[in-house]
Amino acid sequence: MKVLNKIIVVTGAGSGMGRALTLALVKKGARVAGVDIHENTLKETVELAGQHRDKISIHVLNVSDRQAVNALPDQVIAAHGAVDGLINNAGIIQPFLRLNDLEYAAIERVLNVNLYGVIYMTKAFLPHLQKRPAAHIVNVSSMGGFFPVPGQTLYGASKAGVKLLTEGLYSELLETNVHVTVVFPGAIATNITQNSGVPIPSNAASESSQSFPTTSADDAAETIIKGMERDQFQVYIGNDAKLMNFLYRLSPKRATQFMYNRMKGLLPQ
Repeated sequence: MKVLNKIIVVTGAGSGMGRALTLALVKKGARVAGVDIHENTLKETVELAGQHRDKISIHVLNVSDRQAVNALPDQVIAAHGAVDGLINNAGIIQPFLRLNDLEYAAIERVLNVNLYGVIYMTKAFLPHLQKRPAAHIVNVSSMGGFFPVPGQTLYGASKAGVKLLTEGLYSELLETNVHVTVVFPGAIATNITQNSGVPIPSNAASESSQSFPTTSADDAAETIIKGMERDQFQVYIGNDAKLMNFLYRLSPKRATQFMYNRMKGLLPQ
């Protein structure tokens, strides 16, 4: 689906990839309903859009609040007249802890935002998308959704859920006007750790320098939009995601051990 003159909902639009997606979409001629839990960062995104700011409406809500999400389509349609696309980008990581040390509150928060948020948004908007001549749903999973990362096991489980949810949805909508894409970002240069309210391990800087280079949010957004416009089934962002996909298909056990050796320093001893 070409984005020109389309109305697209973007979650997590207040920062990171969501902000980059919003700014790139309006520059390409789309209109965007920006969704985020933080009103101040949404307003910053609008200001950054410059001459395109009138193409953005802002909607402050928590994607894990089903009642608020159910009311969102009417608000978007009131602002723009219709809705053609949905990019479920909002997500958080978990504290860098082993499962045995992770509190249930943290587990539920990650699942509610990363998985249930995508389910709620998709269920709320799909009936409206099915009425359009062409429509598209993009769900952002993660490299961690197909490849285990120690200390992010529940995050990975939530993103693996997004992967299978999206691929199942793709199969259900094959003979309809709604196209579906799942995205697997690797390491992206965003502030997801701070936005997730997760303390940064004291040795994170040294460990990250030994792991993978990051992809900029702007480059990630361009890749996602290109995949959307080409109606791609899957989109991998960054050489790390592409490499890990290859290694994991080749030998899941060895690939898992490889990632553990790269990331184990982030875990409490």
